[in-house]
Parts: sequence; C-alpha cells; structure tokens
Amino acid sequence: MTQTSENVTWLTQEAYNQLKAELEYLSGPARTEISMKIAAAREEGDLRENGGYHAAKEEQGKQELRVRQLTQLLQNAKVGEAPADDGIVEPGMVVTIAFDGDPDDTLDFLLASREYASSDIETYSPQSPLGSGVNGKKVGDQAEYELPNGRTASVKILNAKPYQG
Repeated sequence: MTQTSENVTWLTQEAYNQLKAELEYLSGPARTEISMKIAAAREEGDLRENGGYHAAKEEQGKQELRVRQLTQLLQNAKVGEAPADDGIVEPGMVVTIAFDGDPDDTLDFLLASREYASSDIETYSPQSPLGSGVNGKKVGDQAEYELPNGRTASVKILNAKPYQG
C-alpha cells in the first residue's frame, strides 16, 4: 500500500522512539492500570451514581483514542534525518515570514506535525493553509495561502533553519 505524501508524517528517530514508547506504555501497563481502577470502582456499588467509575471509563476512552492515533501515526511515519540547512522550507524547519511584505509584521513558527509541537514555538502542520503555502519555497520567495474567509494572503519567507528542539 503506497501512502500519499499528505498521509505521511515525517519524524526524527528520537520523536519516533518517544511516540512508540508512549504507545507501548498505553497499550500495556496503562491499560492494566485503568482496568484495575474500573474494577475497583465497580466494586463500590451502584454504577449510576459512581463518579470514580465514570471518571475511569472516560479516562479509558481517551486513552484508547490516543492508542488509535499513535498507531495510525506510526504506521504512516517516515523516519529521517533533520532537513538540510539549505534555505528551502520543509517539515522540521523553523520558518520566519513577513506578512504582506511588511518586515515589521513577522512570525516565527515550526513547520511540523502536532507531535512535534512545543511550548517554545508555534507549530503549523505542512497540511495547514500557511504550511502548504510555504512548504518547498526558498528564503526570499513569496508564498500565497488561502485564509479561512476564502481570500488569499501573501507572505515573504525571510528565514528557514532546521529546528534544534
């Protein structure tokens, strides 16, 4: 089965290993822990008014959703090195853009999947309107992307460097 590039998530080996470890934990020890919580809460009696039981079931649902998300992500992941520092915008790069050519109205962001998202820099996925507009462009290029209202915005790419997270 061939994957289209839109379904592929590029991950560093480190990110892949972290996500795989999270999946293994959620699929093993965490499942056992939540089952024990549910069983203990069930023993407390009437399930209709048992807050602990309902909380544990909700936690189980969220955990199983994350297991499905991680499984799908890792099945479609392509593990590779950080992008080359060649000024071409691609996933794994920190990009600086200027809106409508105004050098004072700039934004720095990481072009990456949300699994890379970090608290120190805003992250845009390559599938987002801005991400798809700048992906593949070079420093100095103009890029256009569609706004939610249907209009088109233009940005100038000022810088693109590999993320050092």
